[in-house]
Amino acid sequence: MSSSRYDRQIILKEFGPKAQDKLASARVLVVGAGGLGIPVLHYLNAMGVGHLGIVDGDRVQESNLHRQVIYTEKQVGDYKVAAAKYFLQNQNSQTIIDTFCEFLNEKNAIDDACVILKKPFVYGALYGFEGQLSVFNYNEGPTYRCVFPTPPKADEIPNCDTQGVLGILPGIVGNLQALETVKLIAGIGIPLSGKLLIFDALEQQYHQFHIQKKHENSQIYTLQKSYAIACAEPIHTINAEAFLKLHQQEALQIIDIREPDEVKNAPFTGALNIPFQHLSDNIKGEPLGTVVYFLCQSGVRSARAIQQLQEHYPNTKFISVEGGIKALLTYEY
Repeated sequence: MSSSRYDRQIILKEFGPKAQDKLASARVLVVGAGGLGIPVLHYLNAMGVGHLGIVDGDRVQESNLHRQVIYTEKQVGDYKVAAAKYFLQNQNSQTIIDTFCEFLNEKNAIDDACVILKKPFVYGALYGFEGQLSVFNYNEGPTYRCVFPTPPKADEIPNCDTQGVLGILPGIVGNLQALETVKLIAGIGIPLSGKLLIFDALEQQYHQFHIQKKHENSQIYTLQKSYAIACAEPIHTINAEAFLKLHQQEALQIIDIREPDEVKNAPFTGALNIPFQHLSDNIKGEPLGTVVYFLCQSGVRSARAIQQLQEHYPNTKFISVEGGIKALLTYEY
């Protein structure tokens, strides 16, 4: 690659070749290759960050495509870490990219790990038409726990998935996260430490709030054995076509929660039948893998089942098949 690749940012007097060298030597772990993580990865990779890690256990879904803009229709059903790595390597072949196909969603756990390792945590979040941004644990500054000391219970806040998101908003907030990351690495500007930035997309306004540091939140030396769910867990879904594609490619753990007469009329090969009304009791004896697919007649009961179970099985990702057997029948499985 020509040495002129990064010329347009190197010629900035506040940046220069030394800052570019710092980017090349940097290692950044991006937790989540979704709406926020994708623009972060896209720009850090383009700007020359030398080593990127991607953590995500999810697969690309059609409903991701309006905001997770590096994925394509042909990649629906593929693991996000693999699809993201493919894009990033084609964008910049010089970047070292490590992928970790697993889930790490609890921000308190991420924050605690950053405190223990003395690493800054560039935080971003979305809610409706609002975005949030801050830099935690920078130069002994406030941590995530200074704002959110304990997570609320799952039933105290709306479900994250049901609130919806405008496609462009994650791009705006994710790019701001990438900018803060570059500032930290290059040592330029003033990082957003000790402040919480709120972006109102409808009014096109930014507001900043001061964060008061609580010193006890920096006195963390080991991770907890478990972390309460910091947000009402989203109901993960997969459309019928993508589900059938996966079912043909690999062995899936599938639980069919329809009644026996429903199963008799339209059986699905390879699924374990546990009727919905007996699910809570009968699932206890089943060895659950890291990903379990739930199937019902129309997708309604499977979503309800996941809502009931996911808090009690934090190490398992439950996925509801959208439209259930009715949707699968349209593909004559």
